[in-house]
Amino acid sequence: MPPLSNLAARDVETLVHPYINLASFRETGPLIIERAEGVHVYDTDGRRYIEGMAGLWCTALGYGNEELVETAAAQMRKLSFAHLFTGRSHDPAIELAERLKEIAPVPISKVFFCNSGSEANDTQVKLIWYLNNARGLPRKKKIISRVKAYHGVTIAAASLTGLPANHRDFDVPLPGFLHAGCPHHYRFAHDGESEEAFASRLADELDQLIVQEGPDTVAAFVAEPVMGAGGVIVPPRTYFQKIMAVCAKHDLFVVSDEVICGFGRLGTMFGCEKLGFRPQAISLAKALSSAYLPIAAVMIPDLIYEALLAESKKIGVFGHGFTYGGHPVSAAVAVKAIEIYARDRIIEKAARRAPLFQARLRLIGEHPLVGEARGLGLIGGVELVADKKTKRSFAPQHGVGARAVRFAEEEGLIVRAVGGDVLTLSPPLVINAVQIEDLFNRLTRALDKTLDWVTRERLTQP
Repeated sequence: MPPLSNLAARDVETLVHPYINLASFRETGPLIIERAEGVHVYDTDGRRYIEGMAGLWCTALGYGNEELVETAAAQMRKLSFAHLFTGRSHDPAIELAERLKEIAPVPISKVFFCNSGSEANDTQVKLIWYLNNARGLPRKKKIISRVKAYHGVTIAAASLTGLPANHRDFDVPLPGFLHAGCPHHYRFAHDGESEEAFASRLADELDQLIVQEGPDTVAAFVAEPVMGAGGVIVPPRTYFQKIMAVCAKHDLFVVSDEVICGFGRLGTMFGCEKLGFRPQAISLAKALSSAYLPIAAVMIPDLIYEALLAESKKIGVFGHGFTYGGHPVSAAVAVKAIEIYARDRIIEKAARRAPLFQARLRLIGEHPLVGEARGLGLIGGVELVADKKTKRSFAPQHGVGARAVRFAEEEGLIVRAVGGDVLTLSPPLVINAVQIEDLFNRLTRALDKTLDWVTRERLTQP
């Protein structure tokens, strides 16, 4: 293996990187991105890549959008920082909250700002606990999410998350966090079980879980419309309608985690609109500012706001907040991003390109290495398997997904591998038809290289 460049060596000696084997990383070093434009990023050697993940599901408007850059610069010159503590405020936060209330798919009373999806989901948990204390229901505190869910990595958000790698040796999940079945028909349906029958069974299992725990102890159900980091899992038909009926039966507060699905990823402004369910609260981040600056939002109904008022009267203060929550520069950029989504009909245009994206994704599903290629809108997951007929996965120690990612980089494409050797795709919403074809052509070549490699190494053998 060639020696690391000076910049790569400096990285290895100074940074702790998320989501990587830190031991092997000391040998391989990082891929260092130097600049970006549109749907492409460039490394320090000048190589160009299609950014097939929009960064981390987030750079919806692509890179180098001058309107967002100029908005940030102008706001920084005018008011570089202001907070929302103790009754302070500023125009960008007020305007952003107004815009979010206007576009919300369900009635929203107020907006609370923070900095990441993890913080947003952590806040949802705290507010649900706060709500039930205000309602005189101190035992109704357990939160249900799902196996393979991803809701963040702060303590409560990591407890919501249903992925073993986010739990092991971190001493999470905390008590009181439960995980219902994963709505992945390909992996978890019984033989011959239809999508609707699978959805019915999952709803029945959720009902049984709540009854077993005691409905007076279970407070909420939190879900991504399409599960992202768990492997791009699209729920079966009628799933959310049946799940919502169970939640209503047992007085569960429902949160839609729209951190990935919000702002057009599925072809509608919010993912819950595409999947046909109405949550009571919504978490936003990522594409809220097209990832140009960190910002997240918690959108809450009157039910929670009235609880906040009651508790504030009792306690004397609402004791929750973040220094950078509603940062004026981030808020101004988010306002401009929402303006661009509407003015340039970004979401409608992305929805028109989705059939091509999904058609090419289905074609990838015919590759000998691919067990299932799944997706919705402009998001896709490609699950690599050792045996298509039996759906047998590769042994985790072989790192087949990670090797496929490296082959994709050789082809000038950035994708991500998540648990179970699933390659994920989530390009900027501004990607055009020619670029979609290019993306999948590069991915096909990378899969061909991966197939050659697993064949040489005899990794398909049981």
